[in-house]
Amino acid sequence: MTRLTLRRPDDWHLHLRDGAMLEAVLPETARHFARAIIMPNLVPPVVTGADAAAYRDRILAALPEGMDFAPLMTLYLTEDTDPEDMAAAHAAGLVTAVKLYPAGATTNSASGVRDIAKVASVLGKMAEIGLPLCIHGEVTTPEVDIFDREKVFIDTVLEPLRHRLPELKVTLEHITTSDGIEYVTEAQGDIAGTITTHHLMINRNHMLVGGIRPHYYCLPVAKRSTHQQALRRAATSGNPRFFLGTDSAPHTDPNKESECGCAGVFSATNTMSCLAHVFEEEGALDKLEGFTSLFGPARYGLPPNEATITLEKRATAIPYPEKIDTGEGPVTLFDPGHPLYWVVV
Repeated sequence: MTRLTLRRPDDWHLHLRDGAMLEAVLPETARHFARAIIMPNLVPPVVTGADAAAYRDRILAALPEGMDFAPLMTLYLTEDTDPEDMAAAHAAGLVTAVKLYPAGATTNSASGVRDIAKVASVLGKMAEIGLPLCIHGEVTTPEVDIFDREKVFIDTVLEPLRHRLPELKVTLEHITTSDGIEYVTEAQGDIAGTITTHHLMINRNHMLVGGIRPHYYCLPVAKRSTHQQALRRAATSGNPRFFLGTDSAPHTDPNKESECGCAGVFSATNTMSCLAHVFEEEGALDKLEGFTSLFGPARYGLPPNEATITLEKRATAIPYPEKIDTGEGPVTLFDPGHPLYWVVV
């Protein structure tokens, strides 16, 4: 197969930032993706309906003329979140989900949740009104090894939470372990999981062997090869509980390459080429449309996009740029470590 037409895909986990960075990276997503769940971890974070409305307006104002893209807004869950404001924003069609960051888990997560018991009333309201909870599933206690944080979170936070609120609609985002895959596959109730482009293509050896590669550093951090293989099997399985959330997260090169570099991989530009490569390797090109274009909308109660995109496999490698320029500085594009031959035409 050298040509593949899909319904236009959506991205169910995306960082657009703000200001000059937003203006630079938004077209990279909107070129291929019709919709995206927008992460709320700005500084200050998007915590109220008014915050979400203002951020949505800034995104739409930055969208280049002629591009068709719908931002799906989220609220940043804090221990001071007002359940009524949240419910009103959801009822108005403004907010698609709420994001749980354990405090200190990743970029701009300092305002996140330290004690899950303190957001019980908000989570109960979400379960009542059917508002999905998107979770960064890692504990942040210092005694837990960084490579074990996802599994410990599932055992000590997620499973007890879902036991208390079985009707809560949960998406475990950017799964990185076989433990996360197994949990989402086998758990009872309303749960799904997103998988990123880069975690399908790299493991921790790519980041660490032969020298540290800061542009592969992300949170949750890439795990060992056996976990990567579990992610690839899940993504290409046709199981509707698993769908694409790129977690494309731009940082300027100085912020990535510093003594204490930021976590995040920017993959918006070449994600569809990367995914076609992975699905072809797994003998599952027929499953790509479900993963990118069908299962996510079904999860969030939206119709699949009517428009389509076509991928074509070329005889020569696609010349993606190494970096994109932004008003804040250069941002390095995810490098899968080998040539890509599939391209959106």
